Amino acid sequence: MSSKIFRLKIAVILVTAICLTIVLLAPSPVMPATTYKTDNNGTPLVIEDFSTVPQLVLEDAAETAIELFGNDQQKQNGFISQLLAIYLEAKDKDIVIINNSGGWGWSPLETFPHSHEFITGVDNKLNSLGYDTLWLDHYRTAKTLNGCISELMLAANLYPMKAEDLAARVEFLTSNIPGIQIILAGESNGSTICGDAMQILAGNNQVFSIQLGPPFWNNGNTSDRILVLRSNGSVPDAFSQGDVTTIIRSNLEALFDISQEYPGHILFYIGAPGHDYSWQYEGVSSKVLEFLDSSFNPK
Repeated sequence: MSSKIFRLKIAVILVTAICLTIVLLAPSPVMPATTYKTDNNGTPLVIEDFSTVPQLVLEDAAETAIELFGNDQQKQNGFISQLLAIYLEAKDKDIVIINNSGGWGWSPLETFPHSHEFITGVDNKLNSLGYDTLWLDHYRTAKTLNGCISELMLAANLYPMKAEDLAARVEFLTSNIPGIQIILAGESNGSTICGDAMQILAGNNQVFSIQLGPPFWNNGNTSDRILVLRSNGSVPDAFSQGDVTTIIRSNLEALFDISQEYPGHILFYIGAPGHDYSWQYEGVSSKVLEFLDSSFNPK
């Protein structure tokens, strides 16, 4: 009997320790993201001189920062600096495409295979309709342990702050730049934050979204302003469609150096056949182009 009580005590101690560790490591509920210009060589968009920004825009940025970060002056200042830098980049553009990468959410679009073809394909279509574009990368996660935990929490819909941050940036742009339109583009887990932000922005008709291969547990939301793809048209996406058997089999085969017929990965290393949305696939390029055609009228 005493041995059972001892084991029970040990189990309680271990569970308590694990819970305490999770609490201590859990990220702050107010961790601001960072925006980069896609072709800016990894330099975040920030400004220190606010003199070129209209006073009403500056006041709106300050109010938005307070709503998100309360009395944290340091985070307020950093967020305001980002908002105003984004505003200056976007104010003379027609459409801003904000990329949300898969993986852990800290990778630029240009580092992904075939990203050049995707950018070129989308730009060619929008330019042919008469629109000037701006591409931005939204780094939603810091390269830290807390950042990774926050991303896992996002995937489980336990971290709404990330979507609120992204939605606030979009709302700020559409409120202060007349006629501007925004496309939230996301792949894999990046689709999760796009979907969550689109729910917040449901009443904002200036915002659209392209979501490629969202996680299978993410049902997403339906709207004529949202395109969701769970297949590249050639191979079903094992991850996005929840085909766990195929994912397990492909990874076991990879362990034995068995060549994979269909490419695709999640979190960079875990094989997921079909989780590949290269522009070369007709089921990707044609669907995206059709969506752009139906969403944006020629100028």
